[in-house]
Amino acid sequence: MTERCAARRFIDSRRALALIGLLAAAPLAGCVGAAVGAGATAGVAAVQERGIKGAVSDTAIRAEINHYWLQKDQALLGDMNLQIHEGRVLVTGSTKDADLRAEAITLAWKAKGVREVINEVEISSEGGIVNYARDTAISAELRTRLLFAKEVQSVNYSIETVNGVVYLIGVAQHQEELDRVLNIARNIANVRRVVSHVLMKDDPRRFTPPVTS
Repeated sequence: MTERCAARRFIDSRRALALIGLLAAAPLAGCVGAAVGAGATAGVAAVQERGIKGAVSDTAIRAEINHYWLQKDQALLGDMNLQIHEGRVLVTGSTKDADLRAEAITLAWKAKGVREVINEVEISSEGGIVNYARDTAISAELRTRLLFAKEVQSVNYSIETVNGVVYLIGVAQHQEELDRVLNIARNIANVRRVVSHVLMKDDPRRFTPPVTS
């Protein structure tokens, strides 16, 4: 198999996984009592700062954005990632197309319940199977370390890694907890940089009303 064929299969696989996630999440938009998304149980959501209602709302936002992206261009689902916490949408990923990145951000603002859209999409030709595997390993290791870290409520943090850059969003109990999380992330092998969009528990931005069209 040539490198080009392998890369094409890798991209197609990522898009297929994104489509599966979209189909799985779509029914959640109208059902508050449903599960709150892949890997997140109602029990986990209940102990998060955002609570079950907030988790379900974020899942509905994800489904709506994915729907808009799918309608526009399937490449959006393969190239970009969504982290959503309390209506704050963090878009990460890597694309060669600046116009596609701009379209992704514009469409993200359309979803009901969005408070903020944060654009962290890189314009880059980096990527591929090796980088994806490395990034996945970084995120998995960080999740595990946070789970067992003392005085860190790991359920309140969302993690995504793109080309060695770790992106965090969520809610910290206090600055000391966030500093501990950042130090753990920075000391994982192959991490180039850590970008935090985490808010403090008492930050008034957590309670800003969603943007209305």
